[in-house]
Amino acid sequence: MELRHLRYFRVVAEELNLTRAARRLHMSQPPLTRQINQLEEEVGARLFSRSTRGMALTPAGQFFLEHTLQILEKLDTAVTGTRRLARHHRELFGIGFVPSVFYGQLPLLVRQLRQKDDIELTLAELTTVQQVQALKAGRIDIGFGRLRIDDPEVVQQVLFDEPMIVAMPTGHPLEGTRPTLAELAEYPHVLFPAAPRPSLADIVLGMYRRRGLKIEVVQEANELQTTLGLIASGFGITLVPEQVRRLQRDGVTYTDLADRHITIPILCSRRRNEAPGPIMQEANAILEVMVENRRSGRYP
Repeated sequence: MELRHLRYFRVVAEELNLTRAARRLHMSQPPLTRQINQLEEEVGARLFSRSTRGMALTPAGQFFLEHTLQILEKLDTAVTGTRRLARHHRELFGIGFVPSVFYGQLPLLVRQLRQKDDIELTLAELTTVQQVQALKAGRIDIGFGRLRIDDPEVVQQVLFDEPMIVAMPTGHPLEGTRPTLAELAEYPHVLFPAAPRPSLADIVLGMYRRRGLKIEVVQEANELQTTLGLIASGFGITLVPEQVRRLQRDGVTYTDLADRHITIPILCSRRRNEAPGPIMQEANAILEVMVENRRSGRYP
């Protein structure tokens, strides 16, 4: 199967008429018909139904069209980005991050790097485990996560430890207090993220387990926004990093823990034994200032 088959299929699916599709593709109808027949043979399914009333997509054809459009859109994005890089002589720099980190200092790093004319940034929301794989594959250059990963090809640096806080429904019995984990364990929890694991969810479970506590997990969610929506709806409570406090939502109240030493690290992951290039040196310099500001309390 070649890309031209997908492009031909998209046009035929849009027109549902071989004559009009051939005209749009600047080719005659018989070769286009042969190309569509070849595509159906290779896929192993009829993509179009043909009758005296005309053409229509079969259920298999509709499914194939949805994925074809995604493939062609990603290809167009890749081609456009590649041309932009070549035209402006920019160097690509990929950043991976877990969602909870993006509510703190990471946007400041992104903002400062984007001001450089010779840098083309790409951002990817990835778990820490996924970041390690992306670093090894060269899809990103630096990652920001929460989970310690032991991998010989990746080195992790703790930027700082961040206190954990409680996200609870507004009006919860513990609102306005500084609860202990033992007190929180008496209430149902929403766990985030549900998958992939290991993740922040396992860190939270470990915090309770190390204290001999067990919590009731009534709901799991993959997205932070979904988790907060469930909390606002009264499903339960959850522990989140302090930076999430910046994400305000009606019906959700954030409360400090009694023990401010219950923390979670922000980890910066890079490829091991790789000499930092100019962009990485720039990123490292920005990170040093950000970490110092965080530790000195100049911003949370």
